[in-house]
Amino acid sequence: MLNSDEESGGGELTTRYERVRALTEELAAPLSPEDQMVQSMPDVSPTKWHRGHTSWFFETFLLQPGLDRYEPFHPAFAYIFNSYYETVGARHPRAERGMISRPGTAEVADYRRHVDAAMAELLNSGLGPEALELVELGCNHEEQHQELLLMDIKHVLSRNPLRPAYLRSPGPTPSTAPKTKWIEHQGGLVEIGYDGQGFAFDNESPRHQVLVTPYALADQPVTCGDWLAFMEDDGYSRPEFWLSDGWAMVQRDRWQAPLYWTHNGEVAGGGSGGHPSGWQTFTLGGERPVDPAEPVCHVSYYEADAFAHWTGDRLPTESEWEALAVDHLAEEHSLDLSSLHPPVTTGKGAGFFGGVWEWTSSAYCPYPGFRAPSGAVGEYNGKFMVNQYVLRGGSCVTPRGHARSSYRNFFPASARWAFSGVRLARDL
Repeated sequence: MLNSDEESGGGELTTRYERVRALTEELAAPLSPEDQMVQSMPDVSPTKWHRGHTSWFFETFLLQPGLDRYEPFHPAFAYIFNSYYETVGARHPRAERGMISRPGTAEVADYRRHVDAAMAELLNSGLGPEALELVELGCNHEEQHQELLLMDIKHVLSRNPLRPAYLRSPGPTPSTAPKTKWIEHQGGLVEIGYDGQGFAFDNESPRHQVLVTPYALADQPVTCGDWLAFMEDDGYSRPEFWLSDGWAMVQRDRWQAPLYWTHNGEVAGGGSGGHPSGWQTFTLGGERPVDPAEPVCHVSYYEADAFAHWTGDRLPTESEWEALAVDHLAEEHSLDLSSLHPPVTTGKGAGFFGGVWEWTSSAYCPYPGFRAPSGAVGEYNGKFMVNQYVLRGGSCVTPRGHARSSYRNFFPASARWAFSGVRLARDL
């Protein structure tokens, strides 16, 4: 949704549209055509599919209903690039997107140019409020897919025996994480949700009151050094820390460390200080040693919850997280092609926004009074409000502007390929 007082005019929105579309192509540019068609697991989509799907969104929801005599680029693309909009029509199975060798990347690029030319005409035609909101939704939707594109290609490249880098970047400078401090909240009624300023997705509304009891949140995410201590205390082999489903996942998939961590057979270094001998992590900039000072990344809800039990603390609820995060907006570590890896926190509370998404203990459910919008766009978020947990904050690959205090990301409890980490909470 877009506040009616802040609706962009055609010129502003045209510029925003062009920038968003250009960034998607910039993100795809380092990849070969072969890279762009790989699907390394069912949850991952090929890069060229992301490029096609985001174009399909504008074509389906804006160009076909809003531009006279618009000709779809290809009649089969409505089937190939539909994601989950059942009311729009049939769609290719998600787990088989990697089987689509054609259209190739060049034809997908032609498709994007076709859609962009028609959108330029539409944006210059003088759009009403509903159409303007759809354009803004489409831009935010494409930005979500920019983050997914980077998440997905990281998984794809990690499965390649060559362990290729997406973009080669310098390794981290040795550093020390600041000592964790605790930010206290005295409890009471707090308001959470979309406050009416700027854009928000439908799942961020309605704004409502929640009663919280006194609590405190850590002022930074859990570090890799903290996680090494958990591992060295046999955290992955002690069932008393784990939820039943999580323990079954550990046993089945033999989890021993966060996703993308590997070990060369040497003994890992101890605790939160020093350099961990032997542990490596695969990043979008290539393989590098694990830095104990960096936020731990690519852990599931199950792992986050087990770690919290090991410490004697807990995960925050999303209400607790938002009630404190709204006052710590000073710094945002968002998408920057020069650094696509979680940075060491500055010790100024900057970890609330950027770095890693932070698991909460809140199930992804509708807010009181939530109603999905009518029509196909109503399928955007509401239909997924089951069997998932909420993450807050944003990550180092989240496009700028999405790391707001009311943003609700969500994934299944077992998901690890997102840039997900942990912030601890405790009762006062």
